Amino acid sequence: MNRQRWAAAGAVAVAFVVAGLVWFRPWALWVDKTVDEALPSAAPRTASAGESSPRVPTAPVTVAHGTFISHEHATSGAVKIVRLADGSHTLRFEGLETSNGPDLRVRLSDAPVKEGRAGWFVFDEGQYVNLAKLKGNKGDQNYQLPADLDWSAYTSVSIWCDRFDVSFGAARLVRT
Repeated sequence: MNRQRWAAAGAVAVAFVVAGLVWFRPWALWVDKTVDEALPSAAPRTASAGESSPRVPTAPVTVAHGTFISHEHATSGAVKIVRLADGSHTLRFEGLETSNGPDLRVRLSDAPVKEGRAGWFVFDEGQYVNLAKLKGNKGDQNYQLPADLDWSAYTSVSIWCDRFDVSFGAARLVRT
């Protein structure tokens, strides 16, 4: 009878350890994924009937920019929103460096970027949009903004850990 209890307790302990490993994914903190994407290019929008030339420039134009600050994990790099020749917009990270983690997202938010621990949890309040899963925790990467998204309504971007509801790092978006 005592052996059965120990066996059951051992099985429960193993189940908890496995579940904890799956949930927390601690190995992700030591595994880096580097992404090296070039700025996307898009064909210029053609002029409509009666127009003499396209209304948008043919070269990409930075319309907002910012610099990451650290929150839960050390984070650095630049972020910008770029208007492409076809009028679409892309969110771009350049020189991003942060820790890897479980379920990291790129989140646009109307929350203010705050230094230190005060800024860790503000990006799930107010308005926000989860753009995509973070492609990698290092390097240059692009995230196309949906055509129907009014990006100007959002003042910040966060590397957001959806699993633990915490910001790894964030940047205030400044219009140029």
